[in-house]
Amino acid sequence: MYRSLKNIILLSAIIMLSGCSLIPKPPVAERHDTLMVMFGDTRIDSYHWLHQRDSQRVIDHILSENAYTYAMMESTTKLQERLISEMRSRKRGEDVTVPVFMNGYYYYIRYEEGKDYPINCRRKGSMKTPEEVILDENEVAAGHRYCQVASIDISPDNHIMAYGVDTLGKRLFTIYFKNLASGRILEHKIENTTGEVAWTKDSRFVFYAYKDSTLRPSAIYRHDILQPYDDVLVFNEDDNTFRTRVFPTKSLSFVIISTSNGETSECWYLNADRPLDKFRLITSRNNNFEYSVDHSGNYFYFLTNFKAPNFRVLRAPVSNPVLKNWKEVIPSDSSVLILTMEAFKNHLVTTERRDALLKVRVVDLQSMEEHYIDFGEEAYTAIPSVNPEYSTNFYYYYYTSFTMPGSTYEYNMATRQKQLLKQNEVLGGFEPANYESKRIWATATDGQKIPISLVYKKGISFNANTPLLLYGYGAYGYSINTTFDSNLISLLDRGVVYAVAHVRGGQEMGRQWYTQGKLLNKKNTFTDFIACAQKLITDGYTSPAKLIAHGSSAGGLLVGAVANMRPDLFKAIVAEVPFVDVLTSMLDSTQTLTTIEYNEWGNPHDSTFYFYIKSYSPYDQVKKQPYPNMLVTSGYNDNQVQFFEPVKWVAKLRHNNTGPNQILLWVDMSLGHSQSSGRFLQLKDQAFIYAYMLSQWGINE
Repeated sequence: MYRSLKNIILLSAIIMLSGCSLIPKPPVAERHDTLMVMFGDTRIDSYHWLHQRDSQRVIDHILSENAYTYAMMESTTKLQERLISEMRSRKRGEDVTVPVFMNGYYYYIRYEEGKDYPINCRRKGSMKTPEEVILDENEVAAGHRYCQVASIDISPDNHIMAYGVDTLGKRLFTIYFKNLASGRILEHKIENTTGEVAWTKDSRFVFYAYKDSTLRPSAIYRHDILQPYDDVLVFNEDDNTFRTRVFPTKSLSFVIISTSNGETSECWYLNADRPLDKFRLITSRNNNFEYSVDHSGNYFYFLTNFKAPNFRVLRAPVSNPVLKNWKEVIPSDSSVLILTMEAFKNHLVTTERRDALLKVRVVDLQSMEEHYIDFGEEAYTAIPSVNPEYSTNFYYYYYTSFTMPGSTYEYNMATRQKQLLKQNEVLGGFEPANYESKRIWATATDGQKIPISLVYKKGISFNANTPLLLYGYGAYGYSINTTFDSNLISLLDRGVVYAVAHVRGGQEMGRQWYTQGKLLNKKNTFTDFIACAQKLITDGYTSPAKLIAHGSSAGGLLVGAVANMRPDLFKAIVAEVPFVDVLTSMLDSTQTLTTIEYNEWGNPHDSTFYFYIKSYSPYDQVKKQPYPNMLVTSGYNDNQVQFFEPVKWVAKLRHNNTGPNQILLWVDMSLGHSQSSGRFLQLKDQAFIYAYMLSQWGINE
């Protein structure tokens, strides 16, 4: 992955230009001052020329950065190969998922030895009937470095399959249709979508969300399988801060359009038996009023923050679901955040977060009695598995922890009996008893207690020489769960402690945990992370000489801001596809994802947000000071965090770094926002990151 003939040629050129030295000098990006004036604040962006995506000068600069990084990492080549071998040896070459029953068929995914991608299969009525391969993703991915199948949606008559494909990593999916009887791919396809469809009951029409030039799902169309070249616009979202989606209820009785900006939402519904009717509004949007909808029997069920900051569940009759008819099913609780809701024929299931732990509540829709699933221990992660069937008493969930491989359980909601269906196998002699995890708490600058989750090899000695990796994200309300990762064993077995800082901006401690880490409270995310690092150092778990910070995307923003604020706390920082030029990107409403994220970061065309964002934006806050060692990665095809953000950031960091530490940049020229998509190809990416970290800790076997 990190070696190419062109890069090696460029490496030779760098060595020659640096006086035939065996140690090449880092590339230097020329500074061309660009004046930008906003709200009376003068900004000079000396590296704005790097925005020119197709400029040969820019491409040459990126390739020279890659060649330099390759040269600096060449000593870790054998370590990378060893890490790939280790991580690969823990995974089964052949594997199969737990079958899921849906509409008369058992669906499952299996993997074959040596193949990177899943094979999607089904059997009619029983797992003893002949297998039908409905989509071999290895065939779809052939010839592509990256391939993601977004969704597989089967028509109600089981004859047609719709599936979305992205082969560039841009998260722009093309929807294809396959006749499952003949195996033929239909001629018509739909481009620039989210990759998902909602079928109508007659299996003739699908609804899908179209993505505009900024990647915003902005419109919903109806597509006719029999007359496929005249799609009909059924909903258009004019507010460019909102994004739309369309989906069927679990009962398949209704198609729902939902549009939301992260703080306010609005839903429309259509009887799936009447695809040519107009969608009907449930209740109109109102600022800071969020709701989602599902259906069971004679009722629509709503998960909403209406008069409930941590959300509650209400219902209303399908015949007249207006707001005044909503009646409470599950009340709001200040100590419980309700995250998800699923409506079955006889039961309602919610996942909830209490004290940073996930819980699952089951409500009997006839008696309205409720109970929680008993997981039998205190530290765990339990999340919904695939539950497509409406008329069932069985609920499937996925159970894991830092030290326990993931397990799929079947739970009978009526009898409250559970059955282990499968535990993911970890090869190579892994024993959960050899590892342990714990939770400690840091104190933020405002007195808030911040949870930190740790996992490590049992018997490890905590001291100033203990290598520790601290990970953080803290945005979009996304919570970091303590899940098992077999790749992490390669660090733990080398004496590394892995820690997650559950900083504000996620929702680990409730909805307020998110609101306290966004918009004009965003700096809490960074100071929380710093407090966690200081706690780990002060309590003797590690020292600045052995502490590495890691974040990706919005987590890259986190570690980028921390690098400016407290570079002295870290030996090294790894920032993958980091969102670091926040102000410039959010000022450009034509750039992908900008307007729909105003409610996350703020709209900098408002001077209050402009100056607040500037005060923490990693690119804008780079200053003359010593920086830690850094590894920064990007994807040339990334249209969520454009490649020029990390490229510019590295150039500016190098210009201002007054210390001796090394700043490396790797831009993958064939990927987007994600790593390689193949299950084994991903190991090369992970090994590169791990090898860099281990070399920083001085673990260079």
